[in-house]
Amino acid sequence: MEIGVNVPNFGPGADPARLRDWAGIVEGLGYDRLLVSDHVAITPDVAAQYPAPFYEPFTTLSWLAGVTTIGLGTTVLIAPYRHPLLVARMAANLNALSGGRFVLGLGVGWARQEFEALGVDFNRRGKLTDELIIAVREAWANEADYRSGDLPIWVGGGSEAGLRRAVLLGDAWHPLRQRVDWMRGKLDRLKAIADEEGRPVPGFAPRILLRLTAAPLPEDERVAGEGTIDQVVADLEELRLLGATSVVLDPFAGDPAETERPEYAWKDLATVAASWKYRGDSL
Repeated sequence: MEIGVNVPNFGPGADPARLRDWAGIVEGLGYDRLLVSDHVAITPDVAAQYPAPFYEPFTTLSWLAGVTTIGLGTTVLIAPYRHPLLVARMAANLNALSGGRFVLGLGVGWARQEFEALGVDFNRRGKLTDELIIAVREAWANEADYRSGDLPIWVGGGSEAGLRRAVLLGDAWHPLRQRVDWMRGKLDRLKAIADEEGRPVPGFAPRILLRLTAAPLPEDERVAGEGTIDQVVADLEELRLLGATSVVLDPFAGDPAETERPEYAWKDLATVAASWKYRGDSL
């Protein structure tokens, strides 16, 4: 099971030097993949959680590809915001430029004001996401200058439509920051949908919070990746037993000021890396 890190490419502490520092820390600690998030128009609903500056993911990852050797990815690119052929070309180019290291994580999006600013119908975001994935795969398969090799698509979303989208169109299901028991139940439904559709069950590549605490948190109140180091390592082991091929740790707990003091997140990442290796697992 590979373990990646969602690097904050936004907020008051985000700048090129810090992004490069993040890349060095993630790779230096032995993590397998570095991923970034996506927003295009930093409207008030976005800015409340992810304020400017917000570094565009394809641009950022293309730059970081030159200073890293680990995997790269998006968690997640908001599918309805860009033309499918633009996504197909940018993803294929990034994959080629990085030597086949890129994973394209996609989601439908949630910020109504951002959709309005971009002139995209919020109520059609699911259909637009389906159409984009289909068009991207067709471009990769049929156009020589779009070819991407074996570039996987991770599909986010925990709704019935999101699970069906992962089965029909994705290489892996990519839920974001949920409880382990919630993911276990959704995996059962994912398998049922795959059986109904006569399709293979997609891979499982969750993104989980990383927030270490000194004292244990109640099991019925915490999400995966939150609690003592023993609780977090137990979550990783449980996710592996559930079939996860990749887990993405997300050390951003929600306060934009965190981006100005990344050393706390780096310490937590170092603790997880050391504890996981101590158990005989490799990063």
